[in-house]
Amino acid sequence: MALLLNLDTATEVASICISVSGISKAFRQNEHQKEHGSFVHGAIQELIYEVGCNLADIDAFSVTSGPGSYTGLRVGMSTVKGLCYAFSKPLITVNTLEVMAKAAIDTLVSKKEKPLICPMIDARRMEVFTALYDTDIKSVVQPQCLVLNETVFQDFLTKEKIIFLGSGSFKFKTLMSSPNAHFESIISDAKNLAILAESDFNEKCFADVTYSQPNYFKEFYNTSKNQNE
Repeated sequence: MALLLNLDTATEVASICISVSGISKAFRQNEHQKEHGSFVHGAIQELIYEVGCNLADIDAFSVTSGPGSYTGLRVGMSTVKGLCYAFSKPLITVNTLEVMAKAAIDTLVSKKEKPLICPMIDARRMEVFTALYDTDIKSVVQPQCLVLNETVFQDFLTKEKIIFLGSGSFKFKTLMSSPNAHFESIISDAKNLAILAESDFNEKCFADVTYSQPNYFKEFYNTSKNQNE
């Protein structure tokens, strides 16, 4: 029965929860992406007070490790790494796309149906960060940065229902006419992360605090940098 602090700042909506055995006991979220950095530390203090524990009581800290917003990923990773160092606690990192898939499965999928789940995060232009999962969150197509066109996932769509979700799915919807393509507006959060983190905690699947870093899946491009440098 683990007491975990779970932080998701990878996408437009940031959220934090403290969970016990994978169940959220206190939750906060911020819908203003540019304010994720200022939101995090105050929200953590509020959650600690609400649950009635100390940060030293937390058994492990979990975070979405990417893909997602470059700034958001750095905020999340630096925060939990600092907490892990300060309190000598384990670090759990979970792929953002898996957290999104978990949200879709818990919200939409009945025990009788077995659709594929395709989370998509907008990566600008016609690119998305995406993957394809079964209902056990096993990778059918590995996480990657993908350029969208009419033939994407066509081999799967001819045979199976696929649920598409996330900020990148809106672009794909304009290209897709397959009856097996279903588009849903589902927002994942730290409560979905908590369930996956609990499983990792029980299996002692911990990340290296020293060497862990965000997985951007795509090189960061700084538009303010002098291109001649």
